[in-house]
Formats: sequence, structure tokens, C-alpha cells
Amino acid sequence: MTPTRTSVSTAVHAWDLSLVARSAALRRSRADGGLRALSNAADHGRLWLGAAALLVAAGGPARRGGVRGLVALAGASSVANGLLKPLFPRTRPDSESVPVLRQVLTPPVSSSFPSGHSASAAAFVTAVAIESPLAGIVLAPVAAAVCYSRVHVGVHWPTDVIAGAALGSAIALSTRRWWAVRSEKPADLGSPFDVQPLQRGRGLLVLVNPGSGDGSESIPDAIRRTLPDADLFVPDPELDFNEQLEQRIRDTSPRALGVCGGDGTVVSVAASAIRSGLPLAAFPGGTLNHFARDTGLTAVEDTAAAIEAGTAELVDIAQVSIDGRSVSFVNTATFGGYPDSVRLRQKLQSRIGKWPAAAVAMTRVLAAAEPLNIELDGIRHSVWMLFVGNGDYVPADQVPMSRSSIHTGTLDVRFLPSEPRASRTRLLWATVTGTLGSSPAYVRRAVKQLTVEVEGAPVALAADGEVVGDGTWFEFTSDKNGLVLYRKR
Repeated sequence: MTPTRTSVSTAVHAWDLSLVARSAALRRSRADGGLRALSNAADHGRLWLGAAALLVAAGGPARRGGVRGLVALAGASSVANGLLKPLFPRTRPDSESVPVLRQVLTPPVSSSFPSGHSASAAAFVTAVAIESPLAGIVLAPVAAAVCYSRVHVGVHWPTDVIAGAALGSAIALSTRRWWAVRSEKPADLGSPFDVQPLQRGRGLLVLVNPGSGDGSESIPDAIRRTLPDADLFVPDPELDFNEQLEQRIRDTSPRALGVCGGDGTVVSVAASAIRSGLPLAAFPGGTLNHFARDTGLTAVEDTAAAIEAGTAELVDIAQVSIDGRSVSFVNTATFGGYPDSVRLRQKLQSRIGKWPAAAVAMTRVLAAAEPLNIELDGIRHSVWMLFVGNGDYVPADQVPMSRSSIHTGTLDVRFLPSEPRASRTRLLWATVTGTLGSSPAYVRRAVKQLTVEVEGAPVALAADGEVVGDGTWFEFTSDKNGLVLYRKR
């Protein structure tokens, strides 16, 4: 066995020496300085952190790719530099193996195997491509150049680079095991429903929430261009939105309602549409636009076309009674740690921004979380969190990412019981290994209605990202096909 291993090792090293020699023999060119600069830019993942910032700013699949890329980058760097380099020490190529002008000023002294730069590059770009193939295609040549640059400047053997790239790609692909890829396919809605066409948007009243999304006028301006006769109403942020909208409906008698804002705004206008017996037009004016994405309404032009054609479909809208007070929601309702984190985020975001505030709030709340003792349809449970979704969410055995349908009157109920021993550790392990579906720390049910009674003090409930009230008695129901929603066929 030993001679075979020795012969393989000798052959690999001979191949490495040959390739390094070929790379060193390349004629001097402007690419030398560029590859050295690129190699240095990738130190400590700086290059990929900058790319992630651009992707997050772009939004949509690119944003999700940037976030997944950062997670994969952290995993690949930790495994390559923290685990494999100490376990498999290997001498780097001789500093004289490449021309002086290519050499980096401060050569690394850690083990040559595997290449941490290559692992990070492959992990980041592969993870980005999982969410956004287009962004992955754009970044792939940069990642390939980073990988080759490590040989070009003489700090890695080619097999170090190959091993690092394989490691990074594998870690990026493994994220799918516990972090599902969001489907871009719209959810199935209910039966087609013909409504009166509104040419140029005449008769359409659109509530525009200026505090939603990035605060730009791009979506409202697009609505004005495509539906020039629509009435765009911007409520006074100091007054109650619902009261202002109801007054505007009484004053103008519209034939349809529209909404340009986040999911919290969408549900308010949807509830008004149902009360008034009017169809709803949804425009993607929020930050995440869960409802618009799930229903396939991601482009102003598509919604405008449906309005002018008079095509609509029926959609479920859910309700929850909180100690007798009814509240609607179009996406999800949650209690446990999440509502508390929303309240803390709202206090912090004016000082440090929405996303940093959300991260700080969730970390603080989870660290101090206590289980809730509740009864679900009369059966006692102790839970960390309860999630109720309007429609069928997928995947069933992982953290829910999107909906497959919103027309069956189904409530997708998921909760994290605290009864299993070491439940939080089990939950973390099941999440990382992708075994949530079989874990006792994660329960999913599909029901038509649900009653929840909380033991002790009232708890906060968040619906569609906003805290809507505190209570001890919650009754969840679904108004099957209760909302008429404009959608292009």
C-alpha cells in the first residue's frame, strides 16, 4: 500500500511542478499586475464582501444570492483555514518559482493545502448562482481568475487550488440541504374571475405608502406611466392609514382598489377591498414583497395589463381573532420570539437602520427566549414559536420559503415545541443537517382553522411583519377565495 501512495504523491507533485513551471514561463504582460492585485483583493474575503454588498443592493434573487454567498464564504473559509490547513500541512512553492514582479509583498506562511482563496471564491460564486444564475455567470470569471492568480503569484500549487475550489463548491451546494431555494414560480390561485376592465386605470384608487421599500418614486412613477388615469393617494403618515383610505373610498367611489407598499400595507388595503366588495390590484412597492412575489405580481406592467383587461383570480385571505378582535393577514402570523423582535427592531431602526436593527433585535430576543405554554385546539404544548401561514408553504420539511397555493382555505401551521430534551440543540442540528421534517423539535400541520389559548400573561402576535396586538385567545380561520385579485392570464 505504501509504494502506491508514494507513487501517487510523486506523480501529483511532478504535475504541480510542471504546471507551476509553465505558468512561470508565460511572457510578462499587463495581466501580471492585475492578477496580483486581484489575489490581494481577495484576502480575507474582501472582494466577495464588496460583491455581496452590490448584490444585496440589487434586490430580488441577487440579494438572496449575496446572502447565501456570505454564508457559504464563511463556511468554506472556516473549514479550509481553520480545519484542513492544520490537518494537512504542505510546503508552499519556492518563492523563486515565479518572476519577482509577480510575487506578493508578504507571502503567506500557513499550509499550502488547500487554497483558502480558491475555497472562498468557489463557495461564494456557487452559492450566488444557486439563487441567481445570471449573477453567478457574471461572477464566475472573477472567481476563476482569483483561483488561477494563486498559482500565478507563486503561493499555491495547482492541486491546492483545485482542492480549495472543490471544497468551496461542495459547501455552497450543501446549503441547499438546510436552506431551500426560493421558487420563482407563482403560487396557484383560485378560479378566474372577470371584473370590469379599467382602461388607463380610470376608476382605480391606489394607496401609496411612501414609507415602504427604499422610499424611491420608481414604482409609483411606473404606475402613473402605465395607468395615467388612476388616482394615486398618498396618506398623511401622521394619521391612521385605514381611516384615511375609508374616507377616500367614500369620497371617490372607486371601482377597484390598488396598493403600492409592503405586506403590512397590502393587508390593510385588501381588508378594505373585501369590505367594499372591490377587486384589488397589488404593486410591488415594499422591501420584500412576499405577497406580490407569491402571486406573481412582480412587475407593474403585468398588473396594469390585468387591470385594463379585467382579468382576476380568487385568493384566500386569513383572519385571526385576538381576544375577540379580528385582524386579517395575507402572508403569515407568528407569536413567540418574533413579535418581540419586531417591536425591538422598530425602536432601533431609526438609529442604526432596518436590517442591522432586525439582526440585533432577533439576537437579543432569542438569547432571552422562554417557552410559551399554550393549548392548540385544546391540546397542551410548550413551544418556542408558532407560525401560521395563509396557504400552502413550501418546503414542508425546511424553513418555509414560498407558497405553492393560496386558494384551498388551508392554514399552514408550524411550531417549535420545547418539550423534547435539549430542544434548541436538536432544532439547530436538524436545521444544519436538513432533517427538520423528521425532528421532534419541528412540527407542521395543515388545517382549516386553529384555536390557541395562552396560559398566563398576554403575548404579542405579529401578522405580515407588524405587531398587531396582544392576547391570550387566538382563533385562526381562512376566508377561502375571499379576495378578488387582478392577475394577468
